[in-house]
Amino acid sequence: MLSIIFVVAFVVLMVVLGIWGMKKTTNLQDYFLGGRTIGPFVSALAYGTSYFSAVLFIGFAGKLGWAFGISSLWIAVGNAFLGSLLAWLVLGHRTRTMTHNLESLTMPEFFSARFGSEGLKVVSAVIIFVFLLPYSASVFKGLGHLFESNFEISYESALAIMTVITGLYLVLGGYFAVTLTDFIQGIIMIFGSIAMVAVLAGEGGGLAQAITSIKENYPEHVPPGKAPGTLLLASLVFMTSFGTWGLPQMVQKFYAIKNEKVIKTAAIVTTVFALIIVTAAYFTGALTHVFFDPSTIPMSEGKPAFDRFIPELLTSRLPEALMALILLLVLSASMSTLASLVLVSSSAVAIDIYGKRRLSTDHDRKTLKLMRILSAVFVGLSLLIALYPIDIIVVLMSLSWGAVAGSFMAVYIYGLYWKKTTAAAAWAGFATGLGLAIGLFFVLGAARSPIASTVAMIVPFLVVPPVSMLTQKPEQKTIERAFKNIKQP
Repeated sequence: MLSIIFVVAFVVLMVVLGIWGMKKTTNLQDYFLGGRTIGPFVSALAYGTSYFSAVLFIGFAGKLGWAFGISSLWIAVGNAFLGSLLAWLVLGHRTRTMTHNLESLTMPEFFSARFGSEGLKVVSAVIIFVFLLPYSASVFKGLGHLFESNFEISYESALAIMTVITGLYLVLGGYFAVTLTDFIQGIIMIFGSIAMVAVLAGEGGGLAQAITSIKENYPEHVPPGKAPGTLLLASLVFMTSFGTWGLPQMVQKFYAIKNEKVIKTAAIVTTVFALIIVTAAYFTGALTHVFFDPSTIPMSEGKPAFDRFIPELLTSRLPEALMALILLLVLSASMSTLASLVLVSSSAVAIDIYGKRRLSTDHDRKTLKLMRILSAVFVGLSLLIALYPIDIIVVLMSLSWGAVAGSFMAVYIYGLYWKKTTAAAAWAGFATGLGLAIGLFFVLGAARSPIASTVAMIVPFLVVPPVSMLTQKPEQKTIERAFKNIKQP
């Protein structure tokens, strides 16, 4: 009962904020970037809550906590210092300044303006819309499994409820509503994560005893011959940390900041937030070795049902009041991630494919209306994919991150830092990253999908420089405009 009360109150708050955001949204830039007026603490929590969702708490924590035990905490270290701190310090200033110089609202618009190629904008928009759908679906799957366990309702009903909630507040309010709700959701996530670890560690005999039990039980639960190797762990650290550098829903947070003074404060806040959230998630995943054994783990069709590990652990071990808070924690993390995914994906069609912006005020209004419609469409398509019987959330997310970050990361970073990067090299980077992500995903198989994603992200960094040296140089006017007011390293 308490969980239902908390969730209903939370949903009402989200809808109210959506209506408030709708009143604050007067044009396309307001809807998509909040008018580029977002301060450091809100920006930091917007980045962090978009980074971590039900994919982390339900999918990754369950599967990787069991597979790697206490070693899964290396992923938390990477996410905090590489995916958060370093991302802000390396990308924040240049992204904010260069996108302002080029008048770009989206990553596809940035590629088009930076490299002088309309085709890059269209192709990158299609990649975003198509390959962020599985990521969004993986978030819905995580939420569905948690609601299924906690409220004893069907998985399909849980997904339908989440679809309505997300669609309502996002379609109404846009980025203004999203950032404010991200701030509230971030606070819930911090307190919920700390409380979750404290209670579960206490159930395991205290923090020190729980860690000892994990280390003692792990070799028995995952024999050395079946334990995943160091290469897979390293690829997971790389994919989940550096992968964010090429994801449009994460990079968008740098577009929207108020000014460059925000960056250092936001970097520190985001890092602390990431350390708390990701450590709590993976430590909880490792605690499955304390509370489960191979005979008691959740199973589905004779195989471990990793997506159900954490929901069943939490519902069986946490008191009702704390379970209600954890439910809000995962709901908060997931709704913020979904909001970012939906905004970026709908903009890929409405802004980047529908046509050029700012031709007229009437066109701006039509594009804003189209973005709202497409947001609803994207949520609906994500729901359909989530209903498809793919059991492992990690597989869905690895495919999405590999395809999108593999296509964009090298081209984006070279575009920010190297004036000689050419349009032909950008095309080569897109093709290499996307081709490797999809090809290796099927060649290596689902179990090694993080390795496929990592290779797809790294190889384009080796392809772009030689192609740039051998192809037509970018126009000097474009370079001067793009790099105006850019601080040199």
